[in-house]
Amino acid sequence: MGAQLCSEAKAEAPRVALRFHAEAKGAQVRLDARGCTAHRRATFHDGIVFSQRPVRPGERVVLRVLRQEGGWCGGLRVGFTRLDPARVSAPSLPPFVCPDLEQQSPTWAAVLPDGCALAGDVVSFWVDPRGRLFARVNAGRRLLLRKGVLTGAPLWAVMDVYGTTKAIELLDTTASRFPTPVPTVLSEEAVPGSEATPGEECVICFYHAANTCLVPCGHAHFCSYCAWRVLTDTAKCPVCRWQIEALAVEQGPPALLTGEDS
Repeated sequence: MGAQLCSEAKAEAPRVALRFHAEAKGAQVRLDARGCTAHRRATFHDGIVFSQRPVRPGERVVLRVLRQEGGWCGGLRVGFTRLDPARVSAPSLPPFVCPDLEQQSPTWAAVLPDGCALAGDVVSFWVDPRGRLFARVNAGRRLLLRKGVLTGAPLWAVMDVYGTTKAIELLDTTASRFPTPVPTVLSEEAVPGSEATPGEECVICFYHAANTCLVPCGHAHFCSYCAWRVLTDTAKCPVCRWQIEALAVEQGPPALLTGEDS
């Protein structure tokens, strides 16, 4: 493959924000100037990307799905690899992380279940000290994707912008214990305002201020955009599962939104 494995244990990597590795990427991948956004230009494959530094066991890799594309089957793949992307020859990368890269190197990845990585969703994934690969989508339950990840050497995050997943953005978890993405307009629905202060973040996106109350249960842990997505997707409160009848936006002029307002 033209790649070398990292066989020596390295000192713990500094706590710097995760970015996509600038050189080790699939043939169809284009990155933004900051290395935070990966976009697959064409086809449904050749979308492999890596983190620019190793990820410690238990450390969350957090990303947002920015865009989807119809006409394909399957979507985002996530996992970890012992391949040091600094030593990977980009033209040697295979078209798929599963099963191609897994067969060629110590790599462990999995596809997220259908419907779990839609545009606007925040996906976090990590490997625990026992070698189990977990993921969580928004405020949902923890998903066990696979077992058997070898954790005795440095691991880099690997993602495959595959199939219906067209673009993803790595979110910065270093400024606080919450990710702090650059806000991106994901649909024509109303998008919430400014970045929240620590302790006031929406529990779904972890970025915008929690300014919206669900009616009638009264839970108010969500920004207006995420609350609107929950209302239109499931109409059930993520905290108590009570049926949502309306949204009360606390910030700005009083507003009461229902599913019929769309």
